[in-house]
Amino acid sequence: MTDILFGQSYYLRFDPKLYAAMQPYPPLGTLFAASFMREQGYDVALFDAMLADSEQEWANALDKYQPRYAVIYEDNFNYLSKMCLLNMREAAFKMTKLAKKRSIPVIVCGSDATDHYEQYLQNGADVVIRGEGELTLQELMEHFTGKSNTSRAAIEGIAYLSDSGEVETTLPRPVMKQLDELPFPAWDLVDVEKYRGIWYERHGYYSVNMVTTRGCPYHCNWCAKPIWGQRYNVRSPQSVADELEWLKKNFQLDHIWFADDIMGLRPDWMQEFADEIEKRGIQTPFKCLSRADLILYKDTASALSRAGAKTVWMGAESGSQKILDAMEKGTKVEQIYESRKRLAEQGIEVGFFLQFGYLGETRDDIELTLKMVRESLPDDIGISVSYPLPGTKFYDMVKSQLNRTNWHDSEDLAMLYRGTFNTEFYRQLHTVVHKEFRARRTWQALWHGNINPLNPKHLRRLAAMAYHWTTLNSARRKLDSLARITPKDTIPLTAAN
Repeated sequence: MTDILFGQSYYLRFDPKLYAAMQPYPPLGTLFAASFMREQGYDVALFDAMLADSEQEWANALDKYQPRYAVIYEDNFNYLSKMCLLNMREAAFKMTKLAKKRSIPVIVCGSDATDHYEQYLQNGADVVIRGEGELTLQELMEHFTGKSNTSRAAIEGIAYLSDSGEVETTLPRPVMKQLDELPFPAWDLVDVEKYRGIWYERHGYYSVNMVTTRGCPYHCNWCAKPIWGQRYNVRSPQSVADELEWLKKNFQLDHIWFADDIMGLRPDWMQEFADEIEKRGIQTPFKCLSRADLILYKDTASALSRAGAKTVWMGAESGSQKILDAMEKGTKVEQIYESRKRLAEQGIEVGFFLQFGYLGETRDDIELTLKMVRESLPDDIGISVSYPLPGTKFYDMVKSQLNRTNWHDSEDLAMLYRGTFNTEFYRQLHTVVHKEFRARRTWQALWHGNINPLNPKHLRRLAAMAYHWTTLNSARRKLDSLARITPKDTIPLTAAN
């Protein structure tokens, strides 16, 4: 028997858009928890839902490992876990019931469970960990195994059903501050060769995920923070470099995804990290997420380049200062332009995350965003629509209008509240923006000689450009038609504020 079988409910196969993209990463948060509990003396195993076909594989893992406890511990570094997609919630409920059918106690930890602990308890979970999980899980296991006399009610950061069936919650648990004290993730539990094979087959290189921080101190009023709240703690550059050096030695990786909410927020951290990487000679191409204002701080762009940055994604969100201010983003449109320029000067690719549909957004605001994309022409874009999640100011402003609270998968793009335009408009806007952007990017590559019309390998991209250009006008006409359909009882920005 195994003491703890760890699992998580993010099945890539249940998210058609990302399954097609096929850029899988193991559940890093789960691996941290497994490593931490093993350090406490527990025998642990892992069920990795990322590459699984269905919940039946979880059932098979339960039968194989016969765990004393099943812990469904979501990867809180995966932003889609924060979005709480319905497909994944249903999977978590099924996994819970499969464990309970085998009389195995179930502990659940994650963003969705923190926000909706009642639903998880009602679907069979014995305990829900609310917030950061490692220390809470340690105390729970000591309680369950008799290693500690601490009562369940005295364990901070949990929810459970009392003997009478009432939902009980305990005091919140403070987050961990000394992140360097955590062991490295339990990579030995991962089928590394399966991941490597997929990456090489689909993309020609092998990418591995890491994190340097936990949390985010900014106040974007649509961003949910159920795990770490406004708190932000960071590993030392030396600790991160130690882990990177270990990964390079053991897995011969080609690329890193730093999955932080924001990497390099602390003043001078990125310079120190770049120095450490150069000193050890372990520069590795990586992608990360940052903010436009942070890129402009001192020599951050050059430090990113020295550290190995290949791609920096920025939460640009909107080209309208009115919308950025309403979001309480804390950035200026001109900073987006300038940071894109500085990164390009360092040879670093730039991605823009764009968010449409925020309260009070007009067609003019949308056009300002499209103008920003045309003029800055980032290397890639990601498009979403405003998504109300519990615990945010944005959610409180629109909760009376919600007809449902979550998307089924990441390609849903449904307007969950009555915005300026309806769901069909924003889905069509997604199509229009991508058509124009892809066509412009290919045209730019052709103009600069990066695409050879006589090279058969480039013909498919040129054909796609031609298709996008020829269908763009009809796509725009459809968008204009949908713009004339206005949802009733839309909340104006002035009223929302």
